[in-house]
Amino acid sequence: MTAFNLFFICGGVALLAAGCGDSSKPGTTANTVSNVVDAPLNYISAVGQAQKYSEKQIDLAYVNQAIQQFQAGEGRLPKDLNEMVELHYLGKIPEAPFGYKIVYDATAGSIKVVKQ
Repeated sequence: MTAFNLFFICGGVALLAAGCGDSSKPGTTANTVSNVVDAPLNYISAVGQAQKYSEKQIDLAYVNQAIQQFQAGEGRLPKDLNEMVELHYLGKIPEAPFGYKIVYDATAGSIKVVKQ
């Protein structure tokens, strides 16, 4: 038996030994491997959600500031967000993240992003 074959046999035995056991118990090798694999996916998901949240907050702050400028300049609240674009208080209406929409309340002069 060559050293090369012995290396692969030992490696296979090590993998089998690592996979043995009750994987339903916390702290076992199977759960540990699963957690290590899932960790990057959870991290990426969390980063994506945080980015959407921050973009949404930035857009809301931008539009709220434009509403205040409109009210100061025109003496009233805008009828809708399109009016603010037409009168150049907003360059464009920001897009809501996928699955959400921007809702403007003309009586209160407030906006919010709600899930569709």
